[in-house]
Amino acid sequence: MADKKSLGSGLEALFGDNSSDSGDSTRTLRMSEIEPNKNQPRQDFNEAAIQELADSIREHGLIQPIIVRPLGSGYQIVAGERRWRACRMLGLSEVPAIIKEFTDSETAQIALIENIQREDLNPVEEASAYRTLMDQYNMTQDQLAKTLGKSRSTIANSVRLLNLPEELINMLRKGDISVGQAKAIAAAETEEEMISIAKAASSGKMTVRDIEKALSKKSEEDAPESSSPAKEKEQRQNMNFLTEMQLSLEKHLQKKVRIVSKNGESGSITIDFYSQDDLSEIADKLTMY
Repeated sequence: MADKKSLGSGLEALFGDNSSDSGDSTRTLRMSEIEPNKNQPRQDFNEAAIQELADSIREHGLIQPIIVRPLGSGYQIVAGERRWRACRMLGLSEVPAIIKEFTDSETAQIALIENIQREDLNPVEEASAYRTLMDQYNMTQDQLAKTLGKSRSTIANSVRLLNLPEELINMLRKGDISVGQAKAIAAAETEEEMISIAKAASSGKMTVRDIEKALSKKSEEDAPESSSPAKEKEQRQNMNFLTEMQLSLEKHLQKKVRIVSKNGESGSITIDFYSQDDLSEIADKLTMY
């Protein structure tokens, strides 16, 4: 986790770039004029936590206004959706807000920075937000790392979690397994093995170290020669290459792509599509010269 200062500086820089004479003034807006950002990284809201915030607002009032941007005939939330939800829970008809002009890219970055700064995203939401910024706004991992005050490897490792089978992603989203356990499980050779280990881990029977030991032992039994340092280094390089290729394909196709390989040399590619038009678009992009 990057320090709060670097994240705060990034958020402040984005706000500063859009300052104006009236941009920092607080206005009272009708709740009906405001809509949440459907693309904001946080998708799972803890109702109990929202209720606690609502109780605090009832007692002390809303101390920090939400931040919105003009959108259509109303406004879209840029930062402060939890506060907005709490006010709605209280049945308030109005809310104090600061109105600023932001692009789609800036809005996405601010929403991500705000949630990361509060450590309020689960690992899957965070990884999905990184990929959205890279795919939709053409940000490289280096640009994203600089903006968020993180290392490039942190971004890459986070996005790599989205390559896990859907069942594991759901377990990670719900907190049934930790990020450390998920990374260790990813070294398993088959999806069935991953799921089996994940279920054992979620029940408290396997720690990260237990998972690593079990997979290392199995690897040595299946292919003793792969335990050499040189071979392990080669395998890591191969897997890093596959990750880079996957990110490249996702950026080009604008679709979720999964590359599965046991050794980094051969494997399979899965590309998600949701309609015949989607499939036709993918085929066009893959066959163009």
